[in-house]
Amino acid sequence: MDEEKADGDKSTATARFIRDAGAAVRPGRLGSNRDPGDAWVSGEQGKFWGSFGSAGLLVFDAARGVLLQHRALWSHHGGTWGLPGGALHQDEAAVDGALREAWEEAGVPRENVQLMFTSVYDVGYWRYTTVAVAAVVPFEAVISDPESLALEWVALDEVAARPLHPGFGAAWLALRERLLNHA
Repeated sequence: MDEEKADGDKSTATARFIRDAGAAVRPGRLGSNRDPGDAWVSGEQGKFWGSFGSAGLLVFDAARGVLLQHRALWSHHGGTWGLPGGALHQDEAAVDGALREAWEEAGVPRENVQLMFTSVYDVGYWRYTTVAVAAVVPFEAVISDPESLALEWVALDEVAARPLHPGFGAAWLALRERLLNHA
């Protein structure tokens, strides 16, 4: 029994080390393969990531809640909780971009989710689309790039208690209502 506990403590310590290392060290330059959408845009409303806009995937599982991403410390608003997502590629639809980003960052399988609704925040020169999907086949999220400290399923009533990314925090109550009305 003590040996099992020691093995569990080692694996927890190893996972913590890997998570903390990924949070503290910003990945190197992306090089020439960088997509032209991976850039900041600025205007009268502020500075936003994604020259073609951005999108995030709000995955809802009736049994487990919503999938949240704890953002790496080096990222914009690092250390906060939000949705897997990011910059859209040129001519990429927001739903496709959100699904691609969620696959890249959290291993969300496209075939396991079904579109519920979209919600758009538009400042004129930039827009962010929240793509809400229902998990129709359960899956385990997997950290698959350095942008995440953690991925967790969080009950709807517990989301607001987290330190949320400011944009997600501002939108959460309306998104929560839409999830409840759609479910």
